[in-house]
Amino acid sequence: MKIVTILGARPQFVKAAVLSRVILKYHQIEEIIIHTGQHYDKNMSAVFFEEMNIPKPKYNLAINGLNHGAMTGQMLEKIETVLINEKPDAIVVFGDTNSTIAGALAAKKLHIKVIHIEAGLRSFNMEMPEEINRIVTDRISNLLLCPTQTAINNLNKEGFKNLPIKVVNSGDIMKDAVQYYSKFSKEKSAIIKELKLENNNFVLATIHRQENTNDIDKLKSIFEGLEKISKEKQVIIPLHPRTKNILEKHNLNYNITIINPVGYFDMLELLKNCFLVITDSGGLQKEAYFNKKHCIIAREETEWIELVQNGFAKIIGSNKQKMITTFNIFKNNITNKPSDFSQNLYGNNVGEHIYKEIVSLLNQ
Repeated sequence: MKIVTILGARPQFVKAAVLSRVILKYHQIEEIIIHTGQHYDKNMSAVFFEEMNIPKPKYNLAINGLNHGAMTGQMLEKIETVLINEKPDAIVVFGDTNSTIAGALAAKKLHIKVIHIEAGLRSFNMEMPEEINRIVTDRISNLLLCPTQTAINNLNKEGFKNLPIKVVNSGDIMKDAVQYYSKFSKEKSAIIKELKLENNNFVLATIHRQENTNDIDKLKSIFEGLEKISKEKQVIIPLHPRTKNILEKHNLNYNITIINPVGYFDMLELLKNCFLVITDSGGLQKEAYFNKKHCIIAREETEWIELVQNGFAKIIGSNKQKMITTFNIFKNNITNKPSDFSQNLYGNNVGEHIYKEIVSLLNQ
């Protein structure tokens, strides 16, 4: 049996590594990896794959730096060529990137089965390109592997019970990745020592979404909130190049510790040692939870609603006063009434569960 896994962003490689390890363990499936090149990153080098023990892509399409239509179109064309040559029994796609939708469309038009990992997530914000990618990919897949019951509920509301598509609550594959790589991050990373950080005495922040960076008033409000918090706890922000350029363009300077983007092991160590997290990232919200940290979400919505419902995270948008108030609430809770992070919101042995579902589909 043969599958082609289509990846485009570094977080997808980390998640895919979980499945690749299980595939290699059982020797039943041949896996071919395509890297579309969507997120070009100097860290996506041979060292990245060697250090993290991630299988190297057989194909690198080097498609990046284009508008959505051009990028997706080129990916669709080049992925189709690979699929025609490789003749897989199924393809695997992750999440909600342009690589995800391009891979799913290319496979479906060739009558190749589509497996979508991280299916069923919804922000209900149709202005997000990711939301469109999710919805279309789910609809044309054969197997939807959902990370949460919330994702299952979303699909049920959309009528997926009436479609010939198998929907499974597999749990969140990122949980397996964090657990696996956390065993190595301390020896691989020296960032805590280099930055002279004290355990539990700094806030980790990331801001990169266009809804925040393209609106200068929102961006200023967020950074003013971070600066206020930094008077009490040092704020460390690995800054996305686009965000950095916008701050420089508008001559905005804030008294917080800005560092260059970091690798995965460095990020894990920052997560392990921080006081709490402030982010507009999707994945980092869960990684905070896996590392038993509260999260302040600088967005108007989240796909990971169970984190909010259970009190581990709070949505504040770009409102600096809400950010400061929420920080103080979490600070009080951390000190006086610690949260129970032992709740099993995202499953266990997720990679094994997903592998069994894939084998079952391929044997049909």
